[in-house]
Amino acid sequence: MILNFDDVLAAAKRIHGVAHRTPVLTARTIDELTGAQVHLKAENFQRIGAFKFRGAYNAISQLSEEQLRRGVAGYSSGNHAQAVALAARMAGVPSVILMPEDTPEAKVDATRGYGAEVVTYDRYTQNRVELGERLAAERGLALIPPYEHPHVMAGQGTVALELLEEVPDLDTLLVPIGGGGLMAGCATAVKAMRPGIRVVGVEPAAGDDTKRSLDAGERVSIEVPRTIADGQAADIPGEMTFSVNRRLVDEIVLVRDEEIRDAMKLAFERLKIVLEPSGAITLAALLTGAAGEVEGKVGVVLSGGNIGVRRFIELLGS
Repeated sequence: MILNFDDVLAAAKRIHGVAHRTPVLTARTIDELTGAQVHLKAENFQRIGAFKFRGAYNAISQLSEEQLRRGVAGYSSGNHAQAVALAARMAGVPSVILMPEDTPEAKVDATRGYGAEVVTYDRYTQNRVELGERLAAERGLALIPPYEHPHVMAGQGTVALELLEEVPDLDTLLVPIGGGGLMAGCATAVKAMRPGIRVVGVEPAAGDDTKRSLDAGERVSIEVPRTIADGQAADIPGEMTFSVNRRLVDEIVLVRDEEIRDAMKLAFERLKIVLEPSGAITLAALLTGAAGEVEGKVGVVLSGGNIGVRRFIELLGS
């Protein structure tokens, strides 16, 4: 198997004391709006502001000394970029990150701030996987992809591991899906710990590649989605991640951009936290009823909060 529960447990040991154990938030307002007991895993409080640090650190920490000497490379719309850059800096090695030209400025600045060299590309006309592999090969760098890597997936699975350690009797878990690495890791963890749990993935309506793929029983490619949830702008599920998710995910639901905005606003006003669009999409699915009828205890992964002030105001100002 590409990934198993022992891999997630091993990742938890590697990141212990390095990654933050993020809080699980509750709010009476959200419970009343949904009719459930909602537990929000706030990865916006993770290092670099998103869950991605877990997987990047777990992967880089297992590189050989020779690989580390050469440095690392990654490709990402923002959060994985920052995660690789920070993990590489902590390891004392250089990093080069391939990022889309239209990545939010705050994410590019943060990536450079962690010491990475940033190389840009056009996400709508160029293939980042091919570009990333070529860049790594030309410079002799170890490539750490954002989700197509068992060590990355295992690291991301520690999100759900921590949540279930704190709330062991969850009935439903909502997880954002982009490339599928967070979901693959989380589903692996929760299905091992609590097999009867309902695992629901949430995608932007404009970027429903995983839903289409699960419905078809095979990976389906779509046009690069145009959505405010830039962290989920994937055009096809990862091959590794899909092989895990097709076995373990119970359902995929979709949320519109305007519903994500509403969830971001509620999180700011009532929870007093800042979420980026991809970080708020699971909350949106819960509040709008897109996640279906929920009852009992519901876990919600808030995947990140990396958004600049200007972009936050732009999205919520109307």
